[in-house]
Amino acid sequence: MNANHQQAAARLQRNIQRLTNRLIRAKAPDFLKQHASLLDDYFREGFATSMVGPRMGIDKNPYAFIALGGYGREEQCVRSDVDLLFLFKKTVPEAAENLIREIVYPLWDIGLDVGYATRSLKECVSLAGQDFEVLTPLLDARFICGMSHLYSELIEHLQKKVLARHSRKIISWLIESNRKRHLRFGDSTYRLEPNLKEGQGGLRDYHTMLWLARVKSQLKQPRDLEYFGLLSHDEFQNLTHALAFIWKVRNRLHILAGRKCDQLHFENQIKLAETLKFKTTNGQQAVEKFLGELQGQMEFIKQQHLMFLYELGYASRGRPRRMPTKRTKLQGLRVNRDMLDFNSLEEIMQNPNLLLDIFQESVHLKIPLSAEAKRLVREFSYLADDALINSADMVRSFERLLLAPAPTFSVLKEMLNTGFLLRFIPEFRAVANRIQYDEYHLYPVDKHLLRTVQTLKNFRAEGDENMDPLCVSLYKELKNRKLLLWAALLHDIGKGGSGEDHSRKGAEMVERILAAKGFKAEEIATVSFLVAKHLFLIKTATRRDIHDEETAIFCAREIKDVQRLKMLYLLTVADSISTGPNAWNDWTASLLRDLFFKVLKILEKGELASREAVEGIARKREIVLGAAASEQARQELAAFFAFLSPRYLLYATADQIREDIARYERLGPREFVWNITRTADPNRRTVKICARDRPGLFSKIAGIFTLNNIDIIDAQIFTWHNQIAVDIFEVNPPPDRIFEDERWARAEEHLHAALAGTLDLSVALKDKLSRQQSAQRPTATRPHRIVVDNTSSNFFTIVEVFTYDFPGLLFTITDALFRCRLDIWVAKISTKADQVVDVFYVRDFDGQKAVATDQITEIKAAIASRLPQKVPSALA
Repeated sequence: MNANHQQAAARLQRNIQRLTNRLIRAKAPDFLKQHASLLDDYFREGFATSMVGPRMGIDKNPYAFIALGGYGREEQCVRSDVDLLFLFKKTVPEAAENLIREIVYPLWDIGLDVGYATRSLKECVSLAGQDFEVLTPLLDARFICGMSHLYSELIEHLQKKVLARHSRKIISWLIESNRKRHLRFGDSTYRLEPNLKEGQGGLRDYHTMLWLARVKSQLKQPRDLEYFGLLSHDEFQNLTHALAFIWKVRNRLHILAGRKCDQLHFENQIKLAETLKFKTTNGQQAVEKFLGELQGQMEFIKQQHLMFLYELGYASRGRPRRMPTKRTKLQGLRVNRDMLDFNSLEEIMQNPNLLLDIFQESVHLKIPLSAEAKRLVREFSYLADDALINSADMVRSFERLLLAPAPTFSVLKEMLNTGFLLRFIPEFRAVANRIQYDEYHLYPVDKHLLRTVQTLKNFRAEGDENMDPLCVSLYKELKNRKLLLWAALLHDIGKGGSGEDHSRKGAEMVERILAAKGFKAEEIATVSFLVAKHLFLIKTATRRDIHDEETAIFCAREIKDVQRLKMLYLLTVADSISTGPNAWNDWTASLLRDLFFKVLKILEKGELASREAVEGIARKREIVLGAAASEQARQELAAFFAFLSPRYLLYATADQIREDIARYERLGPREFVWNITRTADPNRRTVKICARDRPGLFSKIAGIFTLNNIDIIDAQIFTWHNQIAVDIFEVNPPPDRIFEDERWARAEEHLHAALAGTLDLSVALKDKLSRQQSAQRPTATRPHRIVVDNTSSNFFTIVEVFTYDFPGLLFTITDALFRCRLDIWVAKISTKADQVVDVFYVRDFDGQKAVATDQITEIKAAIASRLPQKVPSALA
């Protein structure tokens, strides 16, 4: 190996490190090009000092070093690959292998990831025509050193023999490859861990724009996107800004990870926000601001890429669009290449209403705005002054758009992307690209609001088997859908500032927004109520005992009106569905539906609906007694019913009552018996326990499950009047499915030992929990929240714990409550991805509520002392 090249590689390594250090200090604004330039210098020096090159006869068989891919585009990030082509005029000589060893091997030795190809000119052009995977790096080819005329020949041959002959086929392949890539990597603008390069909105979308322009318009450099009229001046400037930010993030990510890395994993997000100097202000964490900025820039690239395809005349799969078949009758607008456009700038100046009319016509004709129309809306939205945006005509036009069935594309989203929605409702600016840093809220606040509107409008699709029939029916019955849709559009508008209660703040903002737009007082009151209470039903369903009639009566008194209840239920469902997959599941849907019907009955029939509950219990009693084998057995069952609590009888079906009584008869002198059954979900098990009640029983069961790596999903606790506990747990099974029965048997032995006092769970779990909690991913810090509520229930103190999920959480909390001499009567476990709200109905060991101030202080301190010190944000 040539010593000169080894020395040059060592010098390159030092220069790259110095340049990277300047980048870390934010003193290398043109890092990508400077990094590529350092590599260029190495290759040029290598070419000049090569001992192999002169022996290959460059005069007879000219050759050149050519940069490909990102290196060819001079987009060389910290850990980017170095892609290189050794191009020969004629055949590749045998000595080329020695040239590779001389030039490339030293780079491998210093840790660079170098990919290379050695090809003749003829072979290169032939392969590019046959395999477009070979062609795309060549589209970014850049001459480094050697015989420059050979590079010129390559570009000329590619243009004449490949691009000119197969342009349509190449474009179709590029667009189809793009589509498949998006399916694989997803939409980075909606990903909790976005891919900066391959996801939709990532750098590869920009690269595809360049490749398409090179094929179709012979683009030479990115600036030609503007010079050739493919992008406006402002669009190119914004694109440059977006790319610079993403490259900055990518470079920092490479430094942080110590390797090439394009997936922005959770463990790096907070560190990057700190590195990039984002600050926590106005109730928004630094990491949320960072992710909001990143999402906004990637959304711009995504939209620019989609517009670029449409402007070139290609649909999503690379087929040219058909000729326009639609016409508009609206003066000032026209259909151009199946897209809506303005007739002229002058007509917009004379009639600014066209800025909204074009969106309404887009819904009517089911065609999108042209890129030029979007540019004009963005640039001239200032013409819509306060008087115009609040005028009766414009408000009515917007409401027609709000009520219209949505086409395959979202017109509201187009209004948001062009900035016109922010002009029409200025309060939207505060929630634009606002991220909530957790695994629960999948979308930025502004996108979530639009998705909620879309979800509600989907409820009008009768006959769609994917739609909940109850939601379809309720939406159809609504007398004034307009108010519900306004509430959906604005329900999280209060998240734009600091403060915990965004619902109350949002309701106050809604009153001002709608008053300015001329709404009647009763309409404002309805929308304001829906916004203020949009979390009321879901919080009650998941955090309160809905089998207690007191809960339904409390809800009915808050809501007061059947029509409002129906709107609030629809808004709650749409909000949950639109938040993300972790917010809505069959369990949540079932709880919410049950609560809705209980509240509806009370509103329709009054608070004496308890008569129906009594009748329902009587029917269950007759079914159970009717199945008795003899008259004596019937009499014994009738007497046993006196031990069953009203709450249990309201919850349990007749079949379940029979099962639980049979389980009780099996109990005999033992401390507990249980049954484990498989559910329809292969990853779930139902554990039904009958046990002699004692203080701390629930805590011990939770601890045993944790000890055996069994995750608790849900729990129902019932206590009969004969001091028998009937507990039902929904759990994930032990991890080792092959030996699952053995694992359950071991768990049963552990529970016997814990109840007998021979197994100290606190000691047994101490090391296990500390190891598992230390392995949790780093998160943003926000204090845990512990609420002790003595007003919502006449009979119980309700303890709410807001924290994040970790192994052993349920045991940790319930053990703390036990040590405060509190008995748990009802438990509500609600896990939203990484967030948890666990709610416990408790009484002290004497059967009283915990109302003393010092007792409440002790409860909060006991729980807080057992919880880890770092918790994620947005535990709302």
